[in-house]
Amino acid sequence: MNDEVRALFPGSCEQVYLNVAARGLVPETVREAASEYLDDCVRGTSDKDALRVRVDETRAALAALIGADADEVAITKNVSEGLNLFSASLPWREGDNVVLCPELEHPNNIYLWYNLERLRGIEVRAIPPEDGRMPVDAMVEAMDERTRVVTFPSVSFAPGFVTDVPALVAGARRVGALTLLDAAQSIGALQTDVRALGVDALAVATQKCMLALYGFGFLYVRREVAEQLIPVHVARYGIDLGDAHETAFEEGDLTYQPGARRFDIGNYNYLGATAAQVALEFIAEIGVEAIENHVCGLGARLATGLRELGLPVVGGEPGADLAHIVSVGQIGGGRYYTADDPAMNELYEHLTANRVRLAIRSGVLRFSIGVYNNDADVERVIELSRQVSEVPSRLG
Repeated sequence: MNDEVRALFPGSCEQVYLNVAARGLVPETVREAASEYLDDCVRGTSDKDALRVRVDETRAALAALIGADADEVAITKNVSEGLNLFSASLPWREGDNVVLCPELEHPNNIYLWYNLERLRGIEVRAIPPEDGRMPVDAMVEAMDERTRVVTFPSVSFAPGFVTDVPALVAGARRVGALTLLDAAQSIGALQTDVRALGVDALAVATQKCMLALYGFGFLYVRREVAEQLIPVHVARYGIDLGDAHETAFEEGDLTYQPGARRFDIGNYNYLGATAAQVALEFIAEIGVEAIENHVCGLGARLATGLRELGLPVVGGEPGADLAHIVSVGQIGGGRYYTADDPAMNELYEHLTANRVRLAIRSGVLRFSIGVYNNDADVERVIELSRQVSEVPSRLG
C-alpha cells in the first residue's frame, strides 16, 4: 500500500500497529466525518431525516461489498447482537442441534448457544479443533436431520486461519441446516461474496478491518431465509409503516420490513453510521482485492521470517489458510493477556516495549495486519524477535 494511504493513519507512523483483529486504526477521513457529525450535535443543526438516509446508504454500501441486496442487511450494534437476533428468531424445536467448534470461536458465538440449550432444549454439538484449524470433516460428520444451524468464523480470532466455508455450507445443505458466519475478522480485509459462499447469515462489526467505530455493525440474512423468520425483538424501524410517520401505530397485524430489515431495532447509532459510510468508501476506493493481496502478502512474509528465526509459528509454513493474522506459540493455552510459555511472554514484553502493538489470544502471540501496514513493519518485528531469539536462555 502506498505512502499516501499510510499517511491517512497517523497511528501507523507512531508505532508498529499489528492489532487489527482487536481494533483497526481509523483513517483521518473517518475522524473528520465523525467530528462534523458531533459539530452538528453541539450546534443543534443535525437533520434526523438526512441521518436515516445516511444509514440506508451505509447499508447499501455494505451490501455491495459482500454481494448482497440492501434489504438483506440489518443494522446492528455489533457481531454479538447480529448472532443473537438471527439465532433467537429461528423456529427451534426441543432436540434440534447446532454444530460448532467452541475452541476456535470468540466467546460471543458460544454463550448464546448454551443459553438456547437452557431456554429451548437444543443440543450443542461441540467439535474439537484440528491443529488450530476448523475441523471441517468432523463438523460435517456431526450434522444430521435435526441440525438447525452450523456456525463458524470466516477467520478464527485465534490463531487466525481461514475457514473452508464452501465445504461447511455444502455439508449443511445436505441435511437442510442453515449456516451462520461470524465475519468479524474478514470483512474489509478479504474478498467476500455471500452468493458465491452460499451462507444463510453473516454478522460483522465495523471496528476491526472495516476501520470504523465500536457500536455499529451489520447482519446479513439471505432474503429467502429472512422472509420466513419472525423477529423476537422488534421496533419501529423493523416494521413496515408505509408512508406513515415513524411514531404511527395502528392495531392489527404486524407487517415486518422486507428481508433482514425486519431485524433493525433502532434508533440507530448515527455516529457509527457516519464513520462506517466513510470507511466503506475508503475500502471501495482501494478495492478489497488489492487490500487482500497486500495484507496476505505481508502475513506470508511475517510468518516466513519468524519461522526462519525458529519461532513456533502456528500452522508451520504459510499455506492457503493463512490470511492477515499470524500467530506464534502453543495454541489453546494461556489467557487473553498472558501465554503459558514464559518465552512467549518474554517476546511479547520485548515487542510491546519497543512500540509494537499486538495481542495474546488463546495462548499465542497474535500479529494481525491492516491496510496501513508495510514491509518496514514486518522487518521491524522480525528484527526485534531476532534480538530475543539470539539469547539462548530465552527462546533458544
